[in-house]
Amino acid sequence: MENNNEVLLKVDHLCQYFRLGRKDLKAVDDVSFEIRRGEAFGLVGESGCGKTTTGRSIIKLYDITSGNVYFKGKRVGAGTRAYKDAIKKARAEAAAKIKTLKAELAADSTRKAEINEKIKKIQDELAVVVAQNRALIRDAKSDHNDVDKQHAEALVAALEKEYEEKARLAQGDPAKLQALEKEFRSKRRVAKKSKLITQIQMIFQDPIASLDPRMTVREIIAEGLVINGITDKDYINEKVYEILEMVGLVREHADRYPHEFSGGQRQRIGIARAIIMQPEMIIADEPVSALDVSIQAQVINLLNDLRERLGLTILFIAHDLSVVKYFSDRIGVMYFGKMVELADSDELFKNPLHPYTKSLLSAIPLPDPVYEKKRTRVIYNPLAEHDYSVNAPTFREVSPGHFVYCNDEEEEKYKLMLK
Repeated sequence: MENNNEVLLKVDHLCQYFRLGRKDLKAVDDVSFEIRRGEAFGLVGESGCGKTTTGRSIIKLYDITSGNVYFKGKRVGAGTRAYKDAIKKARAEAAAKIKTLKAELAADSTRKAEINEKIKKIQDELAVVVAQNRALIRDAKSDHNDVDKQHAEALVAALEKEYEEKARLAQGDPAKLQALEKEFRSKRRVAKKSKLITQIQMIFQDPIASLDPRMTVREIIAEGLVINGITDKDYINEKVYEILEMVGLVREHADRYPHEFSGGQRQRIGIARAIIMQPEMIIADEPVSALDVSIQAQVINLLNDLRERLGLTILFIAHDLSVVKYFSDRIGVMYFGKMVELADSDELFKNPLHPYTKSLLSAIPLPDPVYEKKRTRVIYNPLAEHDYSVNAPTFREVSPGHFVYCNDEEEEKYKLMLK
C-alpha cells in the first residue's frame, strides 16, 4: 500500500514503569516513533524487550508513566511522572542551595540582607517551576480523561447538524420524519458511547487466552458493537456473518465456542473481533508466534488483504525479523525497553548500524545448507560494545529516515559506515 505523509499515531518519549518494591522496572524507557496513515510499522526485539508493553500503553490498557501518545493529532495518552519528578528535583536543588546560604549566614551575619535576597530569589524560581509543572500535570490529566468525551460530543454535534438538514427536507411527510427521528436516536446513542481510542484495536498474542471460553464466537465478535450501544440484533448478526466470511470462516462458526477451533481459526476470530469495530489502526501483537509455519503464512496474508481492503494502518509486533520484513514498510528495533534503531525495511536489512540489530539479523536462518554452514552468529554484549560513561546516548537521525540510539562518537562512526 502506498504511504502518505499524514501521521496517524505519534508516540513521544513514552515511558512505562512498573513498581517492584522500592525500584522501578523500566519496561519501556523513552521510546519515540511515528506511524503514517496506511503504513505497516514493524516493532521487533527479543522477548521481554518491551514491545507488547508499548502496544498496550498506546491503546490505554496501561496508564503510561510519562510521555505522550497522539492519535489523529489528539493526545490520547499522557503521563505525569516526568513533571512530578521535575518538581521533586527542583525542590531538592532549592533546599540544598538554601541550606548552603543559611550556613553562610551563620558564619557571617553582616551579609544577612544579601543572603535573604538570594534565598527569596531561589524560592521565587522554585515557585515558577512548581507552577509550570503543575499546569502541565493538569493539562495531561485533562487530555487523558476528556479526549473521548470531546470526541463523542463532536460526533453528536455533527449528527445533529446532519439530521436537522434531513428533517428540513422531509417537512410535510410525517412517516419519513418519524423514521428519521428513530434513526437519529439510534445513531446518537452510539455516538454518545463512542471513544476515539476504539479506532485503535488490538489483536492479542495468545489466541487461546484472549477469547472468553464461556462466550460463543457470535458474542465475542459482537461484544464491541453491544458496548458501543448498538441494539439492533439483525444488524449485529449480519455484521458478524460478514466479518466471519471476511476472515475466512463461515456463518456456522458463529454459534460455536473457542475450544472447538484450531489455533489459526482462533486467531482469525481475534482478528474479526478487532475489525468489526471498523478501526483505522490495528496493533497486531505477535499474531503468528503461537501458530505453526503454514498457518502463519495464512494469517499474514489475511492481514495484508485486510490492510488493502479496509485501508488499515498496522503496528506489527514480532520477534521474527524475516516475517516483519515481508510485512512492514518501516521497522523499529527495541532492546531492553529502548528503541535502538528505526529505518525503512529495506534500508534496515541493507545497512544495519546498531550492534543489536546486526545480532538479530545474524540469527535469521535461511533454507540454504551451504550458507548455513558458513553463517556466524553475532553476539551482542552492550558492556563491550558501548562506553557511555562520558558521553550519553540519545535517539538520533544519522541519515534521512534512519534513526539510531547512539552518542556523538558512535554517530560519526555510523555516518562513515553509510558513505
